[in-house]
Amino acid sequence: MHARSEHFGHEAWLEAWTELDGQKFTYEIVSEKGSEYIRNKVLKVVLKREQELVADGECGRSDITPENYTFEDATSGDGERYVTLKPKRKDVLLVDGRMVLSQDGTELLRVEGRLAKNPSFWTSLVNVIRHYARIDGVQVPISTESTAKVKFAGVSTLDVHYDYETINGRPVSLAAQRALPNLR
Repeated sequence: MHARSEHFGHEAWLEAWTELDGQKFTYEIVSEKGSEYIRNKVLKVVLKREQELVADGECGRSDITPENYTFEDATSGDGERYVTLKPKRKDVLLVDGRMVLSQDGTELLRVEGRLAKNPSFWTSLVNVIRHYARIDGVQVPISTESTAKVKFAGVSTLDVHYDYETINGRPVSLAAQRALPNLR
């Protein structure tokens, strides 16, 4: 994870081992550098919030399903297919934007747009790009890039990259681990 405030010129990095086992999300911070404020008020808060969402059974609120979105305007171009996503409610876990699929429509490549609801009074205009890839036959997120306007701090960014050792309890193949950096 990496976060940066342009206005203050501060940034921080955090590396964490995470595990999702049913309704339990755990994490262990293995290294961290940079601004203590950003590490404690941004990066660690993101991990803690994800842990709370899983524990509360709230993960489904972000699923790309007809319960959460209206799908509109399928168009094609540049070897990709675009489907407009319109959230059915204002929720910080939903994106007002589009999903980008492979040309044949079988692979989710990205979700991009603006959060349907601001996460707080302090943070607004949150633009998100979430990248996906198929790893050993399973479609998973591989990175999230977000840019937000933060009161008093100006434009700030948060980037999260995911590396996988196991998916659904199965070890990720060595070939898939090697290919992952090329998928981003």
